[in-house]
Amino acid sequence: MPSGSDTTAETAPTGPDADRPGRRTGSAVTPPTGGAVEGGETPGEGGAGGESGTAAAAAATASEPSTGERRPGRLRRLGLLARREARRSALAAVSGLALGLAFPPFGVWPLSLVAVAALALLTHGRTARQGAWTGFAFGVPFFLLLLKWLSVVGWDAVIGLSIIQAAFLALMGTGLALVSRLPVPALWPLWTACLWIAEEWARDRVPFGGFPWGRLAFANTGSPYTPLAALGGAPLVTFGVAVTGGALASAVLVLWRLKRAGGLSPRGALPAAGAVAVAAAVTAAGFAVPIPTAAADSVDIAVVQGNVQQPGMDFLGRPMMILDNHVKATLNLAKDVKAGRIAKPDLVIWPENASDLDPFQYREAYARIDEAVKAIGVPVLVGALVDHPTKQGYVENQGIVWDPKSGPGASYTKQHPVPFGEYVPFRQELSKIITRLQRVPRDFYPGDHTGVLKVGPARLGDVICFEVAYDEIVRDTVNAGARAIVVQTNNATYGRSGQPEQQLVMSKLRAIEHGRPVITAATSGISAVVSPDGTIEQRTKEFTQDVLTARIPLRDGKTLADRVGAIPEWVLAMVGVLSCAAAITIGRRGRTDEKGQ
Repeated sequence: MPSGSDTTAETAPTGPDADRPGRRTGSAVTPPTGGAVEGGETPGEGGAGGESGTAAAAAATASEPSTGERRPGRLRRLGLLARREARRSALAAVSGLALGLAFPPFGVWPLSLVAVAALALLTHGRTARQGAWTGFAFGVPFFLLLLKWLSVVGWDAVIGLSIIQAAFLALMGTGLALVSRLPVPALWPLWTACLWIAEEWARDRVPFGGFPWGRLAFANTGSPYTPLAALGGAPLVTFGVAVTGGALASAVLVLWRLKRAGGLSPRGALPAAGAVAVAAAVTAAGFAVPIPTAAADSVDIAVVQGNVQQPGMDFLGRPMMILDNHVKATLNLAKDVKAGRIAKPDLVIWPENASDLDPFQYREAYARIDEAVKAIGVPVLVGALVDHPTKQGYVENQGIVWDPKSGPGASYTKQHPVPFGEYVPFRQELSKIITRLQRVPRDFYPGDHTGVLKVGPARLGDVICFEVAYDEIVRDTVNAGARAIVVQTNNATYGRSGQPEQQLVMSKLRAIEHGRPVITAATSGISAVVSPDGTIEQRTKEFTQDVLTARIPLRDGKTLADRVGAIPEWVLAMVGVLSCAAAITIGRRGRTDEKGQ
């Protein structure tokens, strides 16, 4: 929360060096002469267009209401603040949209650097309250563009989730404003990057288990920063991008101030050159990271994409339609194998919800699956919805190993069901207000163990749908012994909306992070085979029936990211939080010194 002193700076100008440390526009406080001023500026310059401290004090005194005048009401003050901040808010919104364009389906990853730099500049030297508003103005359009695929459910869902997620960026905006006032300007990019990590750390965990969509790392799965995932996972990729963006912002700020001070000079531009050098070094660091791909053995797989009746909320169609689609595609695969057109695979992978009926409750569903598995003659990993064996009314989202001889065997249950999609928090209360939630008739029950499954000759790590976005779920699966990663998913609800592309790039990042091939099996697309170096070897089109066949390596070695786990993320996030604490402490000391003088 912003401190009470924040209200004294709401009339701050909108230039890059507005509200420098020690200056309060609209108050009679004179600027400091200490080392917090960057770029060689004279302490009295800048914040109010070059006017002297005396003139600023006189203007502030003239603007103060005389005794007896009524102070403007809260709504009027908010309106005045909104008008004063209109230009900066517009720039923040454009920057947020630029970050959205860095993600699939657009995929212009350099815009992520531009967006980070822009937000750093727009919050530099601002008050905590102004920084929060700027972060919010940045976050709302970003998430609206990123999450537009949720409009299938309703635009109110898009707007609501975007506002919730933007609240985290508002908190980060507060932090960015605070740390911009810290001494040692050269470290500003570091504090900026650590605050991005802290923001993503929080969004990854709360509320309801978090929603990590929109991490900088997921916009950079094909950039020079991607190999950093092998060292520190997705958080280190985000850190590299944010440090680079922060360094570029620092260079822009130095050059701006030099220009306002009367012109550029080689000596004055040295800090800018140093910041650019840091940005270049961090960008180049990814090229030096080795990506482990060597494997002792391999396995032949087939991925079946059966397709659905239609995209959208009603993709299921009639009962057993999706199951029949996958059975028919597998029977056709078996015919091709028998005819010698395709080599027989060692195992087959079906996607999430390939069986729309519980095969243990519906004999017809069981018989159809068994028919397909026996026809192909190898184990099949079947995605199915299964009634919970002991908790009535609950359903489990499972991957089941189905053997041609022994039938169904080991299974994995999705550990992280999607709130409001696979279960409804506070169902009794919210369903009365939001009747649409009644379309989720039963809650999914979470699993309690990792998805390491023996499927034929391979030890696979099963990860179901959105779980690929969560670092710890994939990492725990690899550390438990998975030699390859399988992502069973059903994106039919969000087909042709950009969401399948956003999820697919997560598979690319996970492949590099863990040094494992990643096989994505989707009911309606996009199914894909990703090699351990992040290369998409094969992929299907959306809403087509297709079968992918490939030979994938099985790897046992672990990357450094597997070994260190979440430690880098926690450390960097704590640095970000502590930098804010330091800024608050230094600010309070400065105010105490001013009062003492």
